[in-house]
Amino acid sequence: MMGNRDLEREGGAKPRNGSYQPPPTAAAPYYMENSESQWTSWLVPMIVVANVAMFIVVMFVNNCPSNINNFGSGGRRQCVARFLGRLSFQPLQDNPLFGPSSSTLQNLGALEWDKVVHGHQGWRLFTCIWLHAGVVHLLANMLSLVFIGIRLEQQFGFVRVGIIYLLSGIGGSVLSCLFIQRSISVGASGALFGLLGAMLSELLTNWSIYTNKAAALITLIIIIAINLAVGLLPHVDNYAHIGGFMSGFLLGFVLLLRPQFGWLERQHLPAEGRLKSKFKAYQYVLLLIASILLIVGFTVGLVMLFRGVKANEHCDWCRYLSCLRTSRWSC
Repeated sequence: MMGNRDLEREGGAKPRNGSYQPPPTAAAPYYMENSESQWTSWLVPMIVVANVAMFIVVMFVNNCPSNINNFGSGGRRQCVARFLGRLSFQPLQDNPLFGPSSSTLQNLGALEWDKVVHGHQGWRLFTCIWLHAGVVHLLANMLSLVFIGIRLEQQFGFVRVGIIYLLSGIGGSVLSCLFIQRSISVGASGALFGLLGAMLSELLTNWSIYTNKAAALITLIIIIAINLAVGLLPHVDNYAHIGGFMSGFLLGFVLLLRPQFGWLERQHLPAEGRLKSKFKAYQYVLLLIASILLIVGFTVGLVMLFRGVKANEHCDWCRYLSCLRTSRWSC
């Protein structure tokens, strides 16, 4: 479903940081567009609802009051927010994020290397994207998704954004599983970083339609750097962030191309002024390179994973990508 006019079909484009300045030609009026949005965003809100609903289901299954002793919490510990009944949270000593036990997450599809590789449960690469460790984790991810995803969906539609979200989440899961074997991993962070990566590649591949290019690029790089830096803290799966980011970055070159100015309005141009190519040469080059890297990356990653390769045994310095050891904490 679309709101207002579809700029992709009309040849116009509105950049993320302000209105563009089209070339000074007679055709300019045909693709000048002042509308802020192109598509009505419904997929991102549905993903948010699905994640919240899944969290409620997880807490219902967790049933802290009935199973607290089974979680090894001991009789002296009590569930948090007991007025919620079976939806109450694990003791903060077990889960400081106000959520379920790790065993509940494990049973419901959390990412775990042993079960994926030796248990042949590859579906966990997908299901872990929809699980969250607690209310704090869920809120942080869903607020980020609304902030990033709705704007992308308005500009490019639900199909492309949905593909980027899911494939980036799986890409993050693959890299996480290759490097982490001793703990479980959950969350939509890999998918979210994929959207961030797609925003960066979209800016680069559609460079000519943006005003304030340097400001947009610097701002986006700073946001990405800050988020990746947070992943260096203990108990944060930065491998999923990096895998999701790289997947989304490459997918952006493939899925988020915009045609040259005036391409879809070429019938209004005189014969000598019509564009011969829908996309610019550098856009085709980036699309080809990104497509090859995506296919090779996913293929190699999945083959290594299901062969039981432990990537951290072949890369000594890679451990610093997920947790930076300091005098204040240990990894």
